Amino acid sequence: MTTTMRQQISPRFAQRKHHAATRTAMSVALWSTAALLVTLVHQRMDATLPVASVVMKVGTILVIAAAYSRLAAPEATLDHALFVGTTWVLLGIATEIAITTSSGRQWFALLGSPANGALRCVLLISWIVAPALFVRHRE
Repeated sequence: MTTTMRQQISPRFAQRKHHAATRTAMSVALWSTAALLVTLVHQRMDATLPVASVVMKVGTILVIAAAYSRLAAPEATLDHALFVGTTWVLLGIATEIAITTSSGRQWFALLGSPANGALRCVLLISWIVAPALFVRHRE
């Protein structure tokens, strides 16, 4: 009986672990795509139209968050989506620190400049909340 139970439990656990690894890889890949697109918008628009730049950045983040919710985690809960959003912010912070350290210049493309506090808050909140906006299971 224990052999039968082990055979039934082992494949499920392996599948679940693989699924979590796949979700993690998709989350990082989609965040990287969003970060690249946000950086491109920053380079093209931020100096001349800062408000329009933030609107485009938030739109980009929302599109990538929708893709994450659809492709990587269609059964995700609100807690999971908020965790992913928090992870995306932490990745953004780490990236900005790394680029600032390596280049010797301040770099605020992903999270916005501290000089524009309101626009920076909009970006920070959008990175966190965007994945949660597309959750289907609120449990």
